[in-house]
Amino acid sequence: MSTQEKPGVNWVAVITMFFLCGMISFVTNLAAPMGVVWKAQPGIDGSNVLGMMGNMMNFLAYFFMGIPGGLLLGKIGYKKTAMVGVALGLIGVAIQFVSGKVPGTETSMIVPFCVYLAGAFIAGFSMCLLNMVVNPMLNLLGGGGNRGNQLNMTGMTFNSLAGTATPMLVGALIGSVSADTKLADLNLVMYIAMAVFAAALVVLSQIAIKDPEQSVTTEKIPILAPLRFRHCLLGVIAIFAYMGVEIGIPATLNLWLADKAGPLMTSGNPDLVKNAATIAGAVAGTYWFLMLVGRIIGAIIGGKVSSRILMAVTTGAAILLIIAGTLATKVMATMPVFTGKGFEMVQVPLTGLLFALCGLCTSIMWPSTFNLATEKLGKYTAAASGLFMTMVVGGGIFPLVQGYLAETIGYMFSYIVPGVMLAYMFLYSVCFSKPEAGIEEKVK
Repeated sequence: MSTQEKPGVNWVAVITMFFLCGMISFVTNLAAPMGVVWKAQPGIDGSNVLGMMGNMMNFLAYFFMGIPGGLLLGKIGYKKTAMVGVALGLIGVAIQFVSGKVPGTETSMIVPFCVYLAGAFIAGFSMCLLNMVVNPMLNLLGGGGNRGNQLNMTGMTFNSLAGTATPMLVGALIGSVSADTKLADLNLVMYIAMAVFAAALVVLSQIAIKDPEQSVTTEKIPILAPLRFRHCLLGVIAIFAYMGVEIGIPATLNLWLADKAGPLMTSGNPDLVKNAATIAGAVAGTYWFLMLVGRIIGAIIGGKVSSRILMAVTTGAAILLIIAGTLATKVMATMPVFTGKGFEMVQVPLTGLLFALCGLCTSIMWPSTFNLATEKLGKYTAAASGLFMTMVVGGGIFPLVQGYLAETIGYMFSYIVPGVMLAYMFLYSVCFSKPEAGIEEKVK
């Protein structure tokens, strides 16, 4: 085929997928700062568990929607699935907005809170469907291979940008939270979210996105059919493990640094003791910032380096960082952290810096694992996407296990959980990620 005959990249569709990547992170990351406001409401009474319920409802939706979403994708295609996802997002955010208008009492806001949780759950359905669309679509729009991997990396960069900006935006809008903070203070945030979804729905309805041949099929694909292929089965397990690694490393790091018996509170340094919680959050936040940096790097090199090599190198490096971090708790290092007033050089245990550096490694693991697990799956790609989305629930399960170990045995010992998960992912990328011989015939 001549150069002139090669099909070009549909950049309108690609940019739309990038936009949806940002939306996923924008809405997902609204849950945590909104939870802070809900905690201050009567009847919630400062409960951290209840404050995190919105976030939990977002992720719980993946478990229920993952497989049905994969079937929907296989039946109606990428564009229509994206439109359904955006519409659900608009509904979910609208319900969360309405929850602030539901009458409560001076002593209890439980009823409005339950309405909010319903909205968060529906918004989670939306995020699940959109995640299901953007990952395979970017890969297929790029023609698969390294170019598809590069577009996925770029999409993840947009995702990280929105994830970094969202809490900053919410913080600027609501200021400090106290018992006097009202749910109406979040109105502008809700308006922005609803406007984003409404605009996306209009844009999607106007552009042409041609579904790849394997995305829509009249053949009924059994839900678990993709698991008959070893590289897909083990890849689905790998994404389950990855979610525990991504969430568990920074969450436990934050808890350790802010703990009353942790290295900052027991340091004897008045500044570290006074600002322990702020420093802990900033160090954990550095992990997420480095994920953004890693995704930018991944987007640049993704067209030249295979997903298999990227996975092997980054999982191996993350294992070394975790081992080194658990051994360096007594060594102090200086690193820049955002303290609320600006960036300052602060002394923290070297462990914090090493664990934060894991963000560079985890940044490329989701798209790389997806590409490896769905390689050459053909008509089974949509069903595999549904299984992937179901496994996002690992982000809730493994950090819970790690938190239990941290509480009962010790924080550093708890890092055996992400360590074991990373070891599995390393073995998957090196030994078990290649499709079996003759798979092309089996997927016809």
